Amino acid sequence: MSENLYDLFRSRFPADRGRTFIENPQGRCWTYRMLDEESARYARMLSELGVRAGDRILVQVDKSPEALFLYLACLRAGLIYLPLNPAYQSSEIAYFLADAEPSVLVCRPQALDAMHSLGANHRVSHIYTLGSGGEGSLVEQSRDLEPEFDSVSREGDDVAALLYTSGTTGRAKGAMLSHRNLASNALSLHRVWDWRETDVLLHALPLFHVHGLFVACNCVLLNGTSMIVLPKFDPQTVLDFLPRATVFMGVPTYYTRLLAQPDFGAAACRNMRLFISGSAPLLEQTFGEFLERTGHHVLERYGMSETSMNTSNPVDGPRKPGTVGFALPGVDVRIVDGDDRPVRPGDVGEIQLKGPNVSKGYWGMPERVAEDFTPDGFFRSGDLGTIDEDGYVSIVGRSKDLVITGGYNVYPKEVEQYIDELDGIQEAAVIGIPDADFGEMVAAAIVRKDGVDDVTAEDIIDRLKQTIASYKVPKRVFFVDELPRNAMGKVQKNLLRERLANAPSGEASTPATRNKGAGG
Repeated sequence: MSENLYDLFRSRFPADRGRTFIENPQGRCWTYRMLDEESARYARMLSELGVRAGDRILVQVDKSPEALFLYLACLRAGLIYLPLNPAYQSSEIAYFLADAEPSVLVCRPQALDAMHSLGANHRVSHIYTLGSGGEGSLVEQSRDLEPEFDSVSREGDDVAALLYTSGTTGRAKGAMLSHRNLASNALSLHRVWDWRETDVLLHALPLFHVHGLFVACNCVLLNGTSMIVLPKFDPQTVLDFLPRATVFMGVPTYYTRLLAQPDFGAAACRNMRLFISGSAPLLEQTFGEFLERTGHHVLERYGMSETSMNTSNPVDGPRKPGTVGFALPGVDVRIVDGDDRPVRPGDVGEIQLKGPNVSKGYWGMPERVAEDFTPDGFFRSGDLGTIDEDGYVSIVGRSKDLVITGGYNVYPKEVEQYIDELDGIQEAAVIGIPDADFGEMVAAAIVRKDGVDDVTAEDIIDRLKQTIASYKVPKRVFFVDELPRNAMGKVQKNLLRERLANAPSGEASTPATRNKGAGG
């Protein structure tokens, strides 16, 4: 029996396929019938191109209903969906093209010329466009095709999607998420979060990562209900539509910005059933202020690209601020020391995970399995946490240098490599420092080459903005004489975090000197 994820979704569609699936802010609606027919046309078009089950489809487009239908079409055709942040620049996209070797590339219309050049360099067979308004060659060339398509049979372990997540080495890794990984996780979340026939999701997240696509959309599809899809998060627009919704998902930044709205409170949330937060830690202060203003306890959960969701605070029961709740059904969570031995309740250790939600590894990196999985099959998350006596999991830090800013992952090694390539730079260390709005902001401590005094923080920021996604660009830049190192020569980023977090703007200390430049 096929385990194609689309067939699971389709089995849960409402009996009345004329029911609304998506509504946009202008009031235009897309029904479940339209979803089924449009994704069938895309799947048929892709199949007629000659792409085969298991081929990769790289998609870098703006958020739209059609973008979601394309994801579903890839599932139906047995293709591997590879979504990319639209903020990625050409130098970043080139790596993904070389590593994943996609057969088809779908981009925004305004990026077509650049993508043609990239595609030619990486032997991409087909390039199509898809705009935020549903325009583009993908839609035009599929419009007259038959709106029916029999899903390609898939085994549960067959890869459904690739999500790239950079490591501390700076090399991006494609986490292979199977049909079973995604199905098991969606079914668990649907049950644990008590989805109801009357639920309406207000969707303000992007569609290129786990949170907005595999959590939010997959839950709605399993529920057979509707969602109001906003092109992006805007506090006032969210306030306008909250009275029509029952479920909202966001990163902590969304909640701090809602709280900054003077008219946000219980009245705006009168029909809401559930607020969910993830992708970065929610400050206990934000949790408390949100409760005071709205009467709602924000529900925190914990996930990652390689596993989708692992834990969740309960819908019915105490939601402890500062924790991410209990392990989801079928997921084993343990806290271990450096020798993979379980620690006592309350002690800090590495979080390790096992379950049907866990990726089987990284694309083209079979050698990583031995490194990333324990002999008894647990995935080494690299996150540090605790489990209290009641079973609540808390995330206390990261053994890896990951920075999470506004819900987006930034991997310092990647940014450091781009800074090191700039003229006049000897070396750099990138870290995350606390920020009330974004949770963490990206900061860089930079050593200039001897005799170079004319490189400014503004120069570096401006040059990086032309090369990498804006959320990766440091918000503060400090110039130092040297980076703090231990006896083995490793940069002591914990010391940098302390000094940069507490330094006035434009000031930082190193073991031998104070900085010579200004912060951005």
